[in-house]
Amino acid sequence: MSAATARRAARSTRRPTPAVFAACAVAAAGLAITGGGVFAALNATASNATAQNATSGTLSLTMANNGVGFGQSVSNLAPGDIVNRYVNLTQGATMDGKALTLAVAEATPSKLTTDATKGLHVTVTQCSGTWTTTGAGACTGTGATTTVLATNVPLNTLLTTPSTLVSGAVTAGSTLNLQVSLTLPDQLETTTNGTPPASTIQGLSSSLTWTFGENQRTSTTTGS
Repeated sequence: MSAATARRAARSTRRPTPAVFAACAVAAAGLAITGGGVFAALNATASNATAQNATSGTLSLTMANNGVGFGQSVSNLAPGDIVNRYVNLTQGATMDGKALTLAVAEATPSKLTTDATKGLHVTVTQCSGTWTTTGAGACTGTGATTTVLATNVPLNTLLTTPSTLVSGAVTAGSTLNLQVSLTLPDQLETTTNGTPPASTIQGLSSSLTWTFGENQRTSTTTGS
C-alpha cells in the first residue's frame, strides 16, 4: 500500500459517516421526549387547616395503707386467728384498667407460706363505703355494701398464681377500699415437755410483699 492510500484509509476511519450522525440525532431526540414525559406531570395536595392533636392514655395503679396496712407486722398468730389489714387502691390517670390481681412474694420462706393446708390463708373484701379499721373492722357509709373478692385462698397459691380480684374493668379515677384478712387455720399440734413436733407451725416467721396488678382496658375502634 502506498503512503497516499494509507492516509486516505486513516481519514475514512476517523470521520463518522452521515448515517451515524443521523442515528445519534434520532436517539438523542428520543431520550429528550422520554425524559419530558416523566417529569411533566400535574400534582395536587390537600391538608387540614387546623392541626389535629393526638395523645396516648396513662395507666396508673397506686396503693396506700388505710390506717392499719401492710406496713404493720402480723405477729404472734395462733390457729384460728384472723388479722385484718386495710389498703386503698386508686385507678389514677386517664385509662381504665381490667383484670385486677393479687400476688405475694416471700423473702424468707417458712411453713407459714409454703404449706397450702396449715399455712396462712387470705381473704380480700371490698367496701363500697369506708372501712372502720379498729377491732374486727366494719364497712360504713350510707348504703355501703361489701363484696368478697377472694375467699380463704392459701397464701402458698398466691406465690405462684396471682388471684383474680376483679375480672372486669376498673374505672379510671375510682378507688377500691380493701380489707385483706390473714388467718392461720385451725390445726392440732402437741408440744411434749416443751418440744414442739418436727413439722410445727409454731415460732415461724416470713417476710411478705403484696403486689396488685392489672392490664390496660380492652382496645377499641371508634369514630369519635
